[in-house]
Amino acid sequence: MDLHGKCIILTGATGGIGSALCAGLVEAGATVVAVGRIEETLRRQAAAHAPGRVVPVVADLASESGRAVLLARAHEMRPAPSVLVLAHAQSHFGLLQDQDPVALTALVHLNLTVPMLLVQALLPAFVRQPHAAMVAVGSTFGSIGFAGFAGYSASKFGLRGLFEALAREHAGTSVRFQYLSPRATATAFNPAAVDALNAALGTAVDRAEDVAAALLQSIVRGHARRQLGWPEKLFARLNGLLPELVDRALRKQLHLIHRHARPSGAAATQEFSHEPQLP
Repeated sequence: MDLHGKCIILTGATGGIGSALCAGLVEAGATVVAVGRIEETLRRQAAAHAPGRVVPVVADLASESGRAVLLARAHEMRPAPSVLVLAHAQSHFGLLQDQDPVALTALVHLNLTVPMLLVQALLPAFVRQPHAAMVAVGSTFGSIGFAGFAGYSASKFGLRGLFEALAREHAGTSVRFQYLSPRATATAFNPAAVDALNAALGTAVDRAEDVAAALLQSIVRGHARRQLGWPEKLFARLNGLLPELVDRALRKQLHLIHRHARPSGAAATQEFSHEPQLP
């Protein structure tokens, strides 16, 4: 897909990956409807580009009113949006029994229910486009359930299933569905507990700019699914075929995960995930 002249809705636009992806989309010639919660950050982001190339939308997508704000703005855009990139997410590191039930519910709502509702609301307009795409920025943990990230993994497994089903539901139409999975990514949103775990596991992380470039490439090329990084690509496939092998490999890390999951009696919640490396 040639992105030049396209109008693209980007959620999570001010995050580590989102901001880098926004810049890449603008460079590719698109107009970006940048969605985030902090008005000043969005204004600075828009000011960094030529006037009109980044259209800031302040909206809390977890709320019905916030989604209504985005949908109203999308309806006003000319040309009409033809690409949706769902790059927002919330993660949580800690043992499930220690997580606040309200926070757990909010995490699943934001990561899974909100994308479902946005896709449902935007689909009627997208199917009228000659070429359209809906893209979910997923996670390695959407293919491999990882200890310490049970709720987050469950939400990303659900997101992967949603986009797989939608791709099959709309096969042969003008709308394509893409599920693209980064691995560990260095962003400013990583809490100390996750950084400490990554250090203990010897995790290598990708720069947000490199992840954004890979995502942009996949959007242009139309990849239905893509897992970034090695050995994550191997383990994601292996977990689907022989999960007991991955069980044994990950069990070796369990003592470190337990140690860092309760470093001070409280787990860590962050807006964007920084994932430990697989063994």
